[in-house]
Amino acid sequence: MSRAVEESNRAMLRARDAMDRAYAQPLDIPALARIAHVSEAHFIRTFRATFGETPHRYLQRRRVERAMYLLARTDEPVTEICHLVGFGSLGTFSRTFHGIVGESPSAYRRRKATPADVPSCFTKAWMRPSATAGLRTFG
Repeated sequence: MSRAVEESNRAMLRARDAMDRAYAQPLDIPALARIAHVSEAHFIRTFRATFGETPHRYLQRRRVERAMYLLARTDEPVTEICHLVGFGSLGTFSRTFHGIVGESPSAYRRRKATPADVPSCFTKAWMRPSATAGLRTFG
């Protein structure tokens, strides 16, 4: 691998790590591009080429993953979880959650899809939303 590719990958990892740490905060492309030390357009193209999805889609999926955990393991109201994970609107949260998971947050909570006798590593892999799920809704 060339030095330029390695540096580009490191820059994208820095931005993705920032997204993982601050997923509940308002994040925008200009701020993430600054973290990666590239232009906004280059950041979007390179992020998608590196991780297989746009930065926006990655952030939405990351927020939904956290919401799945909170829905399955806490009794917080769905509206509160919506805001805890960084969504500003319950409608947007519900639509995005359904598009990624395939069911509403309330239905997911009722089902509590985590069997207690399955090792957590298998449960996490099974529950993790697919990067390609619901792509038609995010363009």
